[in-house]
Order: sequence, then C-alpha cells, then structure tokens
Amino acid sequence: SAGGPVLTLGLMGIGIIGAAGAGRVRVGVLLALANAACLLALAIALGLPVLQHLIPVGSVMIIASLSFAARGALFTKTLAHKAWLMALFVVLGEASVLLIAAVFPGVLPDWFLALLPAQWANIAIQASISGDGMLPAASALLALAGTAATTLLAARFWFRPWPYPLMFTT
Repeated sequence: SAGGPVLTLGLMGIGIIGAAGAGRVRVGVLLALANAACLLALAIALGLPVLQHLIPVGSVMIIASLSFAARGALFTKTLAHKAWLMALFVVLGEASVLLIAAVFPGVLPDWFLALLPAQWANIAIQASISGDGMLPAASALLALAGTAATTLLAARFWFRPWPYPLMFTT
C-alpha cells in the first residue's frame, strides 16, 4: 500500500524542514502532527481503515514526528540559517530511497533500508494502519524513539566532544 510511504514522507518532510527552519523541535513536531492529521483525514476520505486503529496510528505518528523534528533541530545547531536546506536534501534523499523500494521491491538490499529512519517510520505506519498492532511495529518504534532521544541529546550538548560517538553508534 502507498499509504505508509506517503504518511512517512509527509511527516518527515514537514517535521525535519519545519524544525530546521524554525530552529525549534516543538514547531517541527506540531507541524508534523498537523500534517499527519490532514493526511489521516485524507486517508479516511479515501476509505482507508485508519479509524479502526487510531491509537496505534496516533502513537506511531507522535514518535515519528518527534524523531524527525529532532533531526531538524540538530541541523539548526550545525548549519544555523541554512538548516532548512540541509533538511530538504535529507528528505529528498530518503524519499527517493523509499520510492525506489516501493516501486521496485527487492532492488535495494534489506541492510541498506534498515539504516533509514524513514524506513523505520514506514514499517511502523504500515503495521499500525494494517491493524497488525504495535508488536510488529515495536522494533521500528524503538529505533525511532532511540534516535529521537539521542539526536535531542546531541543537539543539546553539540559543542562537547562526547555526543559525536553517541550519535554514530545509535
């Protein structure tokens, strides 16, 4: 289904670029959640069974929004007023990989897809929309939440030397 990648790209684009442009995590999260609400309303209008699984879908949206907004906030720490541009490039790169994986399944190796937070969000969103519950999405949600926590920690303590190893090991 195309629902997962569309919701993922919407959350990621608005969350990262919004946080990077505003320089605040809260702005990115709120924009991503507003976008998620609009996309879910569109999904409902198109007849997708989103309302049947609102709690899992909402949980995934909140965690993914926070994870993506944290990355935007980190870009603000490193690039200041050009952070939105870096965020745009990151979104375009991950979007192209997600679209290739959706259009040509099996072309990209699984180990490569496993490295992308957008793919983690896509897995979690697909599982929550399909009604499989939170168990299939648990590892992806844990990865997203861990990335969000680590990224926020690194952004907070950016100019100290210890966040670098932490960022690259999680």
